[in-house]
Amino acid sequence: MTVALALLLGSTLVGWLAPRVLWRLDDPAVALVAWITSVLAVVITSTVAAVLLVLPEHGLSVLDSLHHCWDSVRHGTTPTVEVISGLTGGALLTALLIRLAVVGARSTRKRARAREEHLSVLRLAGRREGGPHPTMWLDHDRPLAFSLAGKPGVVVATEGLHRHLTPSQVDAVLDHERAHLNGRHHLLVTAADAVAATLPILPLFKRAATTIRELVEMAADLAAARTHGVETVRAALMRVSSHGLPSSALAMSKDALGTRLERLQRRRRMPNRARRLLSCGFASVAAMALPVVTASTALAALMLLTCSPS
Repeated sequence: MTVALALLLGSTLVGWLAPRVLWRLDDPAVALVAWITSVLAVVITSTVAAVLLVLPEHGLSVLDSLHHCWDSVRHGTTPTVEVISGLTGGALLTALLIRLAVVGARSTRKRARAREEHLSVLRLAGRREGGPHPTMWLDHDRPLAFSLAGKPGVVVATEGLHRHLTPSQVDAVLDHERAHLNGRHHLLVTAADAVAATLPILPLFKRAATTIRELVEMAADLAAARTHGVETVRAALMRVSSHGLPSSALAMSKDALGTRLERLQRRRRMPNRARRLLSCGFASVAAMALPVVTASTALAALMLLTCSPS
């Protein structure tokens, strides 16, 4: 039981303190990987802790624990604290995971219906331009662009882009939206929304929806800046409108505009691809191991305090 409590403590500390560290990461792609991996690590560690609580002596099965609990009640004795806490923790965690799956599936269906509704209108009003991710051009003066996930993903843009932006800025806007589709950012945002709605217990979960939405925008900014330059992307950000966008879309100027402009202004050079890949791998491993390392440290400290020198 001590190991299980240590794992719960480790996952709780990571879930509470990790956002302060993750937000300081300069590369949004690395921060995105670290944030998602941290969420998975906390969920997995908590699940392992719940299993250990159900199996306090590492030899009982869940059915054995249920039988022991029923046998104790039938003979008029009180079930052990370990059995009660284990079954309670396991039931609570199972309920949370089921709710997460239900909320995620419901959100996915809702977004899919909204996408089809928008596309059915756009097909009638827009001019289609081919490509791996087709672009639907609308005859509207307001400079507007957004992306809709699907098979294939679609970029929606207005002719106002050509009227108000330079050709390089228009290309930067389109590349930004294609980066969302190539990176499956819509799926990440949907998953983060489900986590935030289901598990608003720890800051890591509660802030997941807002933070991941901002990080995917920053990652798409860098993808466009790698080809077109930072100043071109900054100028396009300030000129593209965010009004009248569907809720299921990701758009260039929709989220955290001020923060993104500031980060682009401080960007001196684009991150090296090999270095970024290495950093993402390191961040993923570190985030996955952190709850266990924290739990091990807490357990070692407890042993030093309670065990005699002999």
